[in-house]
Amino acid sequence: MPARAHWREEEVTVRLPSTEQVDSRGDGGRRTMGDRFVVVPVEAAAEGRHSVAFVTEPAGDTSGSSVEQEEAAVEDPEQDPHAAVPILEYNREPNRYGDGVPKENSPFINNTDNDKGNNSYDGTNMALFEEEMDSNPMVSSLLNKLANYTNLPQGAQEHEEAEEDEGPKKKTVKSPQMGTFMGVYLPCLQNILGVILFLRLTWIVGTAGILESLAIVGLCCSCTMLTAISMSAIATNGVVPAGGSYYMISRSLGPEFGGAVGLCFYLGTTFAGSMYILGTIEILLTYIVPKAAIFIAERKEDEAEALLNNMRVYGTCCLALMAVVVFVGVKYVNKLALVFLACVILSILAIYAGVIKTIFEPPDFPVCMLGNRTLQNHNFDRCLKTEEIDNVTVTTQLWKLFCAGSEFNSTCNEYFTNNNVTSMQGIPGLTSGVISENMWSQYGHLDMLVEATKLPSVGGSDPAKDIYMPYVVNDITTFFTLLVGIYFPSVTGIMAGSNRSGDLRDAQKSIPIGTILAIATTSFIYVTCVILFGACIEGVLLRDKFGDSVKGNLVIGTLSWPSPWVIVIGSFFSCCGAGLQSLTGAPRLLQAIARDGIIPFLQVFGHGKANGEPTWALLLTAGICEIGILIASLDAVAPILSMFFLMCYLFVNLACAVQTLLCTPNWRPRFKYYHWALSFLGMSLSLALMFISSWYYAIVAMAIAGCIYKYIEYRGAEKEWGDGIRGLSLNAARYALIRLEEAPPHTKNWRPQLLVLLNLESDQGVKHPRLLSFTSQLKAGKGLTIVGNVLEGTYLTKDAEAKNAEQNIKSSMSAERTKGFCHVVVSSNLRDGFSHLIQSAGLGGMKHNTVLMAWPGTWRQSNDAHSWKNFIETVRETTAAHQALLVAKNVDSFPTNQDRLGEGSIDVWWVVHDGGLLMLLPFLLRQHKVWRKCKMRIFTVAQMDDNSIQMKKDLQMFLYHLRLDAEVEVVEMHDNDISAFTYEKTLVMEQRSQMLKQMQLSRTEREREIQSITDESRSSIRRKNQNTAQTKTLSRQSSLMEDSQEDEAQLIHDRNTASHAAINDKAEGAPERVHMTWTKDKLFTERNRNRECNANVAVRDLFNMKPEWESLNQSNVRRMHTAVKLNEVVVNKSQGAHLVLLNMPGPPGNRGGDENYMEFLEVLMEGLNRVLLVRGGGREVITIYS
Repeated sequence: MPARAHWREEEVTVRLPSTEQVDSRGDGGRRTMGDRFVVVPVEAAAEGRHSVAFVTEPAGDTSGSSVEQEEAAVEDPEQDPHAAVPILEYNREPNRYGDGVPKENSPFINNTDNDKGNNSYDGTNMALFEEEMDSNPMVSSLLNKLANYTNLPQGAQEHEEAEEDEGPKKKTVKSPQMGTFMGVYLPCLQNILGVILFLRLTWIVGTAGILESLAIVGLCCSCTMLTAISMSAIATNGVVPAGGSYYMISRSLGPEFGGAVGLCFYLGTTFAGSMYILGTIEILLTYIVPKAAIFIAERKEDEAEALLNNMRVYGTCCLALMAVVVFVGVKYVNKLALVFLACVILSILAIYAGVIKTIFEPPDFPVCMLGNRTLQNHNFDRCLKTEEIDNVTVTTQLWKLFCAGSEFNSTCNEYFTNNNVTSMQGIPGLTSGVISENMWSQYGHLDMLVEATKLPSVGGSDPAKDIYMPYVVNDITTFFTLLVGIYFPSVTGIMAGSNRSGDLRDAQKSIPIGTILAIATTSFIYVTCVILFGACIEGVLLRDKFGDSVKGNLVIGTLSWPSPWVIVIGSFFSCCGAGLQSLTGAPRLLQAIARDGIIPFLQVFGHGKANGEPTWALLLTAGICEIGILIASLDAVAPILSMFFLMCYLFVNLACAVQTLLCTPNWRPRFKYYHWALSFLGMSLSLALMFISSWYYAIVAMAIAGCIYKYIEYRGAEKEWGDGIRGLSLNAARYALIRLEEAPPHTKNWRPQLLVLLNLESDQGVKHPRLLSFTSQLKAGKGLTIVGNVLEGTYLTKDAEAKNAEQNIKSSMSAERTKGFCHVVVSSNLRDGFSHLIQSAGLGGMKHNTVLMAWPGTWRQSNDAHSWKNFIETVRETTAAHQALLVAKNVDSFPTNQDRLGEGSIDVWWVVHDGGLLMLLPFLLRQHKVWRKCKMRIFTVAQMDDNSIQMKKDLQMFLYHLRLDAEVEVVEMHDNDISAFTYEKTLVMEQRSQMLKQMQLSRTEREREIQSITDESRSSIRRKNQNTAQTKTLSRQSSLMEDSQEDEAQLIHDRNTASHAAINDKAEGAPERVHMTWTKDKLFTERNRNRECNANVAVRDLFNMKPEWESLNQSNVRRMHTAVKLNEVVVNKSQGAHLVLLNMPGPPGNRGGDENYMEFLEVLMEGLNRVLLVRGGGREVITIYS
């Protein structure tokens, strides 16, 4: 008996790998961890008891030999009954499902690219679902892929591709191991604390005062804290790959917002690099090696320009050097990050240590004052006018700066003569009480002298003329909003943690905690620094931006302990590191945007070196960074990058608020401490800070973002990221639809909402693409357009064909610039399908009110009567649904969207009033550039009893009130006798109809039908006491009908049609020339009679044919008469018009006359090129009222 029969009698041993065993092979061939099961041969139990033993597998042989044994055991089930029992293996090998390079949706259901062939299923437990395994994988397979899903940072894919060529040397990608402190907290700390803290915060405190400085810090830090809360919610709502803020915004707000804000964030990061490089050069040239300046000012008024030129030269050199470093080895930049961070932390600790030291022993940094004016302490060593040397009073170096010479009788500056020189301590200390003096702001204009209000001053020369004396002056005009823009870059950098999300062990836990703690820490540092600077440093020294009054020392350095050089060197390396990191991060951000493909012209920047380094993006970044360096002023560059960062923060808050308010099912952040009100407040605060900082920069930044948004929208971003804007659009659409359904639209708001019924060719190409062109010309992008098509069959067999047809129609709509929706219906027959479309297309209040279709021009030649029957049924159903109907004849000759019709007219033949649609359509068409030059002409028909002159006046007044410019003409149609041509036309029509009916009958039924027609004709003749010869004529006519074919009737009809004009002109004056033939015999007979000159013979022959006329349906005769006479008038007046609009008569109530109805319409449109038949929907669509 096979081994499987003794399953219950076997002892089953499941050997599990030990937890200490770690797979060291990179080929994925070994099992790792304790959740892989292997098939193991097991000995039978001695006593035959059923037991299960769990044995820990030693870290021994796990090579391929065991696999071979497993396969042998499975292949040979006819072994000894006590042989090994194969156990199904559940394996989680990381390389079985691909090469380890994940895609954005790789763990999920719709990713089958790498799984085909690997989802083979053996077993019977899930046989019920085995047919769906390809599309719906087993849970075990899904979990397997989720377990091996990795988050690779930017460029990692290229790194792996470059390493694939190395074969066995390829290293296994290590899983990210960075925690909250190292991965988020410290990087955020390093990016937030920087150049502004060291170079500008003391100046901001001295200028704005402690209170307003606290307000600035509070505004900016509140903005970043609220943004961090929103960012934490987004970052914890699923996996955030490397790409940080750009990824979050684009996937939350869509490709348009994502691209716009992503580029703004990129520009902000790039200009931040400029700012850090300018800060580095400012520290270098002002505080470390001032003698290295290339441009040296001879006069004090040239100092500012010389400094800017030095910044440009050295900044460009520094940028080039940093770009080379980033290009050659970015890994060294990352390794030095901790060194740069250590410099920042040590500098801050030195500041706090210096503050504490001022309590006991303030540092000695005297500030020399002349009166209440602060002096630049560069060119003198003693703060004295005169001094005694060997009991001799001599003048000092200071005297020479204000006097023409060193003699006592030299001409000196008036203010210098009137005021004393005093020396005051620049850093009086924490307990000195100077905090009360620094509490309030002291803004000033450009070149305003920095003065101490508490010191006496005797007036002298005009201060405006003394700015070129060695005084400390304002280099820019200061005000509150300017300081906000300058300070804000010091709180940016909160995205550093989210940008490293690919390197974090648990990004959803680390990003919120690390970011919020970093912002809290830096906010505490900024607030305490503002208070401590104001409490320790004299106001005039705080307002001395470059430390000129303390011999060119860095102002914040004078406060530090043990030496000012700690701050100088620390801030220098801090700015260097921040600049390098900006030049490292910005190109990768641009590369991420370029690779998403939403901005086509940026795609070249998605390429890089083999190891993933974005070479082209780095070059562009360096070029933009050079623009900031050429500006050369730190105070001018800071507001620029503030704009871009604030815009980024604005949209992060908007993304969180939108997702929260929409309650999207996928919105399930692990971070719970958020609220839409906080996000909205953060968004409002960001917007306010943009305009507070610099309203013109804000407008420029928003214009740039708007242009990028419209460009992406124009190029058609085809990315579908499940963004919140789409959800917002759905909610807005739902709200609008509910509002629309409350009541039908007012006549003033009525516009044609079109359902376009398209036909497809056998290859599923669009049969009449000009119908879509006409739709776009009629709609001009406004209102609703639904393009519908019906496929015959069942949906189960035609679903793929229906999707293909829908794609073809959408392609044609795009080519013809028709904006709307496509709806393909599969139905058992075309008639029901069109009926379903007319009934159910649209949603709520957004339903169509007008149906547009092409005239079935080949209905006569078609062997299938359904072509014209479906058309007539569609006419009936639109009438029943109270919808308007537009039927275009010769639609393939209609103009394309590229055509421009010249001088011509759109002629409206207003025969009956059906709501005013006839007059509204030309107005709408003329809004489009194709029809813009066409003029509108309106023709109406007057009967015998009508006053045509008064009708024209009334119509002109009506059009005047409708605000329509059109020529008006009234055409008189007299009640003439029905012409012989009309009778003949009707006769041919009815005989053709009879013939087509008989062709569908059997021969026996056909003979019966012919006999009945003959009998009916004979009885009619007897009633009128006519000659029996006419009965023989009709009998012969019926017998000939039996053998005649459809094409013969068509031939004769065409001949009669061709002679329409000649016959009609001569019918009334010379009735003897009218031909009433329809068979070959009759035709020959009539030709012979035409050769006779005896008029009496001709009249008698015509009279003999009267019975054929009187047997006709008089209703059809009257209808044909109307069609013929109206066609004559229309052809006479409008044959040269670009488009003719005609009232479309309704179909007959009796379905037996459907084919006659088609004939009437053919006669009505005969001889006209472009015709649009219009049938109203039973309501007024145009009004004279405003």
